[in-house]
Amino acid sequence: MSDTVLKGPPSDAAALGTLDFVLYALVVFVWGTSWIALHMQLGVVAPEVSLFWRFLISALVMLGWVAATRGRLRFAVADHLRFALMGLALFSINFLCFYYGGLSTPSGLLAVVFSLASVFNLVLAALIFRQRPRPRMVIAGLMGFAGVALMFAPQLGGASFSGPALTGLLLCVAGTLCFCLGNMLSVGLRARAIPLPSATAWGMVYGALFLLMFSLARGQHFAIEPNIRYVAALLWSSVLSSVAAFAAYLTLLVRIGAGRAGYSTVLFPVIALAISTLYEGYVWTPPAIAGLVIVLAGNLLMLAKKG
Repeated sequence: MSDTVLKGPPSDAAALGTLDFVLYALVVFVWGTSWIALHMQLGVVAPEVSLFWRFLISALVMLGWVAATRGRLRFAVADHLRFALMGLALFSINFLCFYYGGLSTPSGLLAVVFSLASVFNLVLAALIFRQRPRPRMVIAGLMGFAGVALMFAPQLGGASFSGPALTGLLLCVAGTLCFCLGNMLSVGLRARAIPLPSATAWGMVYGALFLLMFSLARGQHFAIEPNIRYVAALLWSSVLSSVAAFAAYLTLLVRIGAGRAGYSTVLFPVIALAISTLYEGYVWTPPAIAGLVIVLAGNLLMLAKKG
């Protein structure tokens, strides 16, 4: 991430450069594979405790990076309040919602709900920054959502939306909305000439503090599983999923706009399914293949320069 601060809202019509495509590919690949690391952390350690360790490590890595590059770490109290809000939205509450929502919600539905981030980002950018979404971006967002829904049609068809399942669904929607609100907060910080690495580092600090307080309130123990599997998964989540991928994603937000950056959340379920095909025997049905085609077509439309 660069310390350069841009002025005004990012354009959703500008041509994408090589760096933009590299950052986009990094986000899609790392977040598309991150479910493996998350799965390896479940079962023994409470989700909020794993998340606390994850973002504590991430915060230390980011603070070390900012310090090593002589970045800015001192800010006014008002800025710290903004960092805290971003940390709550991006680095704690949204993850908690999905962890607990996933206890009673099919994994396919989780991916479908989170793919709504591409649509939520467009709506929030219009409401907050008065950015009127281009028709092709709205169409592309809806294509992405429909395509992912087709890819997970079997799981969705077997879901029962009552009691715990409905609660899980609502938690996942809340988590997605939290993620998108964090996106808007991140974009808004640049108007205050705050370097993105600094904002991310402090956001992770406050996210970890919230997770610490939440864990203490629930009386959780902070011990981790002392085995290579858990520790490797934790480090993958902390360094790659949280630091590298979030850094790339937040950089994209200020370079290409929330709508186009948010479309990466539609593509990474495709990566997850590809991995599932190799290791879990996922079967590509005709609706799934049609869904993949729609997602890829929507991606091309979303990243187009004009329209």
